Amino acid sequence: MKRDKTKYVIIAGGVTSSLGKGIIAASLGKLLQARGLKVTVIKLDPYINVDPGTLNPYEHGEVYVTYDGSETDLDLGHYERFLNIRTSAKNNMTTGKIYRTVIERERRGEYLGKTVQVIPHITDEIKNRIRSLENEGYDVVIVEIGGTVGDIESLPYIEAVRQLGWELGRENMVTILLTLIPYLTAAGELKTKPTQHSVKFLMQSGVQPDILVCRTERPLSRKLKEKIALFTNVNIDSVVESIDVNSIYEVPMKMLNEGLDSVVIKRLGLENRVSSKPDLTSWKLFLERMEKPVDEVRIALVGKYVQLKDAYKSIYESLIHGSVANGLKLKLDWVDSEKLTDENIVERLGGLHGILIAPGFGSRGIEGKLSAIRYAREKKIPLLGICFGMQMAAIEFARNVLGYKEAHSTELNPSTPYPVIDLLPEQLEKQYMGGTMRLGAKIIIISGSGRLLEAYGGKRKITERHRHRYFFNEKFREEFEKAGMRIVAVDEEVGLTEAMELKDHPWFVTVQFHPEYQSTVDRPHPLFIAFIKNAYKCKQKKLAHGQKK
Repeated sequence: MKRDKTKYVIIAGGVTSSLGKGIIAASLGKLLQARGLKVTVIKLDPYINVDPGTLNPYEHGEVYVTYDGSETDLDLGHYERFLNIRTSAKNNMTTGKIYRTVIERERRGEYLGKTVQVIPHITDEIKNRIRSLENEGYDVVIVEIGGTVGDIESLPYIEAVRQLGWELGRENMVTILLTLIPYLTAAGELKTKPTQHSVKFLMQSGVQPDILVCRTERPLSRKLKEKIALFTNVNIDSVVESIDVNSIYEVPMKMLNEGLDSVVIKRLGLENRVSSKPDLTSWKLFLERMEKPVDEVRIALVGKYVQLKDAYKSIYESLIHGSVANGLKLKLDWVDSEKLTDENIVERLGGLHGILIAPGFGSRGIEGKLSAIRYAREKKIPLLGICFGMQMAAIEFARNVLGYKEAHSTELNPSTPYPVIDLLPEQLEKQYMGGTMRLGAKIIIISGSGRLLEAYGGKRKITERHRHRYFFNEKFREEFEKAGMRIVAVDEEVGLTEAMELKDHPWFVTVQFHPEYQSTVDRPHPLFIAFIKNAYKCKQKKLAHGQKK
C-alpha cells in the first residue's frame, strides 16, 4: 500500500527572539494530532555548538535530555509535554552538527575532490536531516528555525527551506512566520511596520510566508489584519492573532479559535485525512482543573539559576502538572541558593509546604542548598532532590547526621576524606566535556516499601532519564542505611544508587535521575504528583496547628 507523502510546516521568527516559536510549534502540533494526524517537531538551532550540553544555563536555559540520551534544546521539552511523544537526536540539529558531518565527509573523500561549499553541501545536509523522519510514518513534520529572520547564522537554514519548498511543491510545505505587533503607548496604537520588514527580509531570501502568526498584547482588528495582509502578500484568513495569555497551555485553544490548524490543513490538502474537529477532551479537562483549583500549595525551588527561570523549565512545568493533578494551584517561590543561609532560612522557607532542590553543576550556591536540605530534614517538610539535589542531600546527611564534617563530592573537593559523592568510573578516561556524561534512559529497580514505591503505584521496574558524571559512593551505603537514609532504587545494569529516602520523615525523597523530562500534560509524572500531594498534607497539618498559610 502506497503511503501518503509527509507534509512539512516550517516556522520561522521575525522582529525579535523569545516570541514563543516553540510554543506555537507545539500548539499547532497538538491541534493537528488531535485531528488524527501523526505529528513530530524538529528544532533547527543556528549556533555552532554541537549541542547545548556545554552551554551555561544563563546562555540558553535548560538542557533537555531525550530518551536516547541526546542533549537538546529546551523546546523539545515543549514538544514532548504538549504532544505526549518521545523525541530523539533526529529532532534537534545545530549548525555545529551540520558542519561537523560535512567536514568529516570531506576528510573521508566522499565529495570526490569537489570544492565543499555552503550551497549545495551545507544546505543539502540540512535538507537531508529535515527529511530524515519521512520513513517513520509521520503525516506532518513541523520544523522550527531558531533565531530570527535576517540573522546571519540563520541564512543557510532559510536557503535550505527555499530549496525544500521548490523540491516538494507548494502543496507539501507551508511556511509560517511568527512575528510581533508591538503596541506603542505614546502613539496609542499597534504598529505593523516591524512585521512588514520581517516579511521583506524573508522574501529577499526567496521564501514567501503562507501564514503570519502575530504576537500581540492587544487584539488585532479586522482593519489591522487587512493592512498586514496587503503589505505582506498573505491572505487575510492566514493572519493569525496570538495574544498574550496567562499560561502556555492556553495557546492551543487560542490557535484553535483563530483557525490555525484549519488553514494549515487546507493549504496542505489534508482535508480528507483528518477529522472535522480536534479531540481535545483531556486538554480541556486539564485547563479546567488549572483554572478552578480547590486550594493552593507553596513550593520553594532552591537553585542557583533562578534569575533565568528557563534554566529549570521542565521542573517548573512538571510542578504545574503535579499541582493540577491534585486540584491545586502552584505558588512557586524561586529561592536563590547563593543568598540562602542558616540565618535567613526561616524567613525564606518558613511559610512553605515543600522544598525542591534543583540540579546543577559546580560549587556556587551549594551551602544554601545544604542549609535548605537540613531545614527540610529537621522541620519535617516534604523534600524532593533531583540529581545534584540528591548528591547534596547525601553530603548534608553525612555531615550533620553521621558527623563527617568534611564530607563532600570529589567534583567540588577532590581531596575530601569522606567522598560520599564520587566520579563515575567510566568518566575517568573522558577527555571532552560535550556528550560524555551518563545520559538518557536507564532501567531502575525499586526496592523495599517506601515513598518512592508508593509514588510509582507499586511498580518495581521503571525507566528514567539521566544526566550526570558523579554518583553516590557505595562504600558509605551501610552507614547511611543504619542511620536512617535508605537506598530505595538502583540501576538494573550496574547497581548505581538511583534514589534515597529518609526514614521517619513525612516525605523526603531524592533521586539521581531527572523525572521532569518525562512529565507531560496527559501523563503528569507520578513523583511530582506525590511530592505536591505530600506538600499539601504539610500545609493542612500546619493549619491544623494554627500556623499561618
